[in-house]
Amino acid sequence: MKTAQLTIMKKILFPFIALVLVACNVLKEKEKTSQKNIALNYPKTKKVDTVNTYFGTEVKDPYRWLEDDRSKETEAWVKEENKLTFDYLNKIPYRDSLKNRLSKLWNYEKVSAPYKEGDYTYFSKNNGLQNQYVIYRYKTGEDPSTAEVFLDPNTFSKDGTTSLGGISFSEDGKTLAYSISEGGSDWRKVLVMNAETKEIIEDTLVDIKFSGLSWKGNEGFFYSSYDKPKGSELSAKTDQHKLYYHQLGTPQKEDKLIFGDTEEEKHRYVGGNVTEDNRYLLISASTSTSGNKLFLKDLAVPNSKLQTIIGNTDTDTYLIENEGSKLFLVTNKNAPNKKIVTVDAANPGPENWEDFIPETENVLTPSTGGGYFFTEYMEDAVSAIKQYDYNGKLVREVQLPGIGSVGGFGTKKEEKELYYSFTNYITPGSIYKYNIEEGTSELYRQPKIDFNSDEYESKQVFYTSKDGTKVPMIITHKKGIELNGKNPTILYGYGGFNISLTPAFSITNAVWMEQGGIFAVPNLRGGGEYGKEWHDAGIKMKKQNVFDDFIAAAEYLIENNYTSSDYLAIRGGSNGGLLVGATMTQRPKLMKVALPAVGVLDMLRYHTFTAGAGWAYDYGTAEDSKEMFEYLYNYSPVQNVKEGVEYPATLITTGDHDDRVVPAHSFKFAAELQAKQTGNNPVLIRIETNAGHGAGTPVSKTIEQYADIFGFTLWNMGFKEL
Repeated sequence: MKTAQLTIMKKILFPFIALVLVACNVLKEKEKTSQKNIALNYPKTKKVDTVNTYFGTEVKDPYRWLEDDRSKETEAWVKEENKLTFDYLNKIPYRDSLKNRLSKLWNYEKVSAPYKEGDYTYFSKNNGLQNQYVIYRYKTGEDPSTAEVFLDPNTFSKDGTTSLGGISFSEDGKTLAYSISEGGSDWRKVLVMNAETKEIIEDTLVDIKFSGLSWKGNEGFFYSSYDKPKGSELSAKTDQHKLYYHQLGTPQKEDKLIFGDTEEEKHRYVGGNVTEDNRYLLISASTSTSGNKLFLKDLAVPNSKLQTIIGNTDTDTYLIENEGSKLFLVTNKNAPNKKIVTVDAANPGPENWEDFIPETENVLTPSTGGGYFFTEYMEDAVSAIKQYDYNGKLVREVQLPGIGSVGGFGTKKEEKELYYSFTNYITPGSIYKYNIEEGTSELYRQPKIDFNSDEYESKQVFYTSKDGTKVPMIITHKKGIELNGKNPTILYGYGGFNISLTPAFSITNAVWMEQGGIFAVPNLRGGGEYGKEWHDAGIKMKKQNVFDDFIAAAEYLIENNYTSSDYLAIRGGSNGGLLVGATMTQRPKLMKVALPAVGVLDMLRYHTFTAGAGWAYDYGTAEDSKEMFEYLYNYSPVQNVKEGVEYPATLITTGDHDDRVVPAHSFKFAAELQAKQTGNNPVLIRIETNAGHGAGTPVSKTIEQYADIFGFTLWNMGFKEL
């Protein structure tokens, strides 16, 4: 059982790691053609005389006014920029064809793995082009064809911009708590439903952020939130997270504050999880996205005091399981690739830990189910699974369907089977049923997609970065492709926050490859593919390693004739948007197209917005020291746009609001580029409305956005027609 800190923050803070691609017959052309340049008249963005002084260095911030996400002036600027962008995109002759093709390809049934709650088996399904997945259910043991709609998020709002966040059932499965996000906001509302009758049974809980929902039996649940900030709830800083307990049948104002009210308990991220047997509450507290304190509360003892398991944030630790008072902890303390230890709840400190499943040379991600432990190891960014009993004895190495990524390898203790997903860059995500005792897998559900995986290859290469570090990259394309330097290529990266980019299939990736395109994903330092040491090699004053790794990936693709600078696009979102921004300002001639999405682009001020200060473990802040300021100043994309430089064709994408990475980052970067760009390459910003950081973005908006992105990309690579 993971803590809210580890499950929510890793996934919520920077979840923009999925890439959708599209292409068309244009990619079959042998020679690049030239097209008539589309004339651009950029809006005149006013400058202000704002100056900040850092350790004696004055830094001008002429577009500071764009940080005010509620001003009429900013609103007017957004409208002007969008008019320019969409006027440009409308002139691309195959834009509508891309949209139509993408819509057609997206239109296939997508179904999740089933799971049991109470008397029912639940699963999620999207018929094809539905904006949100619908939750269905049927009585366990009955024919799945009898499944009925249980919860349809498509009914939450007319335009599909209100989405389902997390769901959590009570122990008996009779009550459901679920969160919703409006317009992609991280601020959530929580509704409580009678699962049998599907009736909402309580007033809606409000102002909840970065939170899981963890039930104590059937009585109530724990959740986390901040006090609502003064000023803009979309950009104002939030830094004191609090854990509450909601008792069913009582108003939210009576919810009990469990942790986070005092200065001593002040942390930016706090989460609570109850063990499967309802015996213990585990509280995780952290100040950044890496490292957490861990506390234990015995729920069987009234008014029990918190026990400290780990009292500092130097490492990451969470409870995965317990047998009575025996605790099983996952930790990277003295184990950068993680291990599992055991300890008695009466004396849970590290001095009493005993190794249960020791650290290996590969990164460990464990789960439990059916009375066993399952250890997923990441071997050069691909999955390997082992099954252990509760004595730590290896039962078997689980045979997987192939080389790729698995997900969902876990279930409740009493279950006899589990369902897991398997995918890679050329294999559509399929669901397998695993017999826990026998160790056998059988195909449960496979999407009906007209795609022949045998015609494609996905190859892992290892290239050398600037400092000699070997970095893996998976390159995927159609078999027999000619390496002539003219293949349109998408180089996608992230490189931060201990996040791993593992192989995953996308139908639109398949179309890109079908037409001769190349899709390349390097596993950069700063990620989690090789554990804590790999992550730490790409943070703070080692962040340049990440950019160097990405640049070296591009150079490898060019040197080996996969592509050339004229046919190379770089893409990344959030922290990956920073990656693109830093790469294009450091090496503007390396790529033809740059596509930074919802990027962290002003490194001197990121920590002053929302929960941005929580990213300091990875980035450091401009206030830390003179050395840290100078390091950030030297690569921060907003501050490193230079006069007289021809930057690549750039399409920045963001929302008109984003309460994770505030749009001011993208706004200011766009203004700097438009003011200083030399040459004919366009610099545009596409500002979506009612979408936020991307969570729950409706399919319709996603299709429109990617049709625009890839229309822009192909047009600026020189292709004039389909």
